Amino acid sequence: MGRVLVYGANGHTGRFVVDELLRRGLTPVLSGRNAPALEALAHEYGGLEWRSWSLADGAPPSALDDIDAVVNCAGPFLDTALPVATAAVAAGAHYLDVTAEQAAVQAVYRELADPARSAGVGVVPAMAFYGGLADLLATVATDGSAHDSAPVDEITVAIALDRWWPTEGTRATGRRNTVRRLVVNDGRLAPLAEPAPESTWRFPEPFGEQRMVGLPFSEVVTIARHLPVGALTSYLNTASLSHLRDPATPAPVATDESGRSAQRFAAEVVVRRGAQERRIAASGRDIYAVTAPIVVEGVVRLLTGRTLTTGVAAPGEIFDAGEVLGVLAAGPLRIAVSDTPAVP
Repeated sequence: MGRVLVYGANGHTGRFVVDELLRRGLTPVLSGRNAPALEALAHEYGGLEWRSWSLADGAPPSALDDIDAVVNCAGPFLDTALPVATAAVAAGAHYLDVTAEQAAVQAVYRELADPARSAGVGVVPAMAFYGGLADLLATVATDGSAHDSAPVDEITVAIALDRWWPTEGTRATGRRNTVRRLVVNDGRLAPLAEPAPESTWRFPEPFGEQRMVGLPFSEVVTIARHLPVGALTSYLNTASLSHLRDPATPAPVATDESGRSAQRFAAEVVVRRGAQERRIAASGRDIYAVTAPIVVEGVVRLLTGRTLTTGVAAPGEIFDAGEVLGVLAAGPLRIAVSDTPAVP
């Protein structure tokens, strides 16, 4: 159905994406900066095509010849998102990435709106666990558009991980991403308060009540792009943050044949309109592995024309959020999605 270049294919998330593309009947083309690693990975897969691509080359690379879509899995995305996306658009290929970095999303939105529209391609940064999942949940919880119903006063995103085994890419991104994080106040993007707000949140078991801290990821920028809201804050449980910050915490270890770790997650979005609240939640296993079906579902929809708009867009802006969540809930990673009134 399509040839999809995976930039950063030899990374931890990149391998999950390659597997998911193959499962969905697409043709992955392995790419990145490390030619020996790409060649070895191609051999592991029985001879997949691979193309080395150094971003230092500048001009749009021949690596994008005959490519229908590009999935960028190579962080830090502050360094890779804009050049890879720009090259993809210039080559007439759709672009998606898996960034959690707010500034990377903003740069793509700012610089590629007109070029992507002119090229007739979709550009969707943050189509991943961080960013995309909360964006899709919020879109469903607001019935797709705050313009068609009562104004959205507040959206709160809460994420809990039972542990966080960070990849080296995650650690490198953390060192690079020193930009002050953003929330929404009075309908506008604004810097997160210092010190970050703290709270508690009651998740379904096995998490239960968790201590939380304000730690917004790319979902704030994507949601704010297409869902007008007065206030938007995103929280992460402090236990997982302590794992991330501990240099002794090991990298993820595979515990099944798919390569997933034993990590569990829960993500909840609460939308408040006046005195009314609506809660929608997703839970599953391994935030890196679950990113693959999220971003590949986006690839499939772009390649088959199942989109709501064109050009640069947030996940819930360009795709039917309810349909995407339905596919994910029925997929091999078994994301469980509930939609119930919020508990006061």
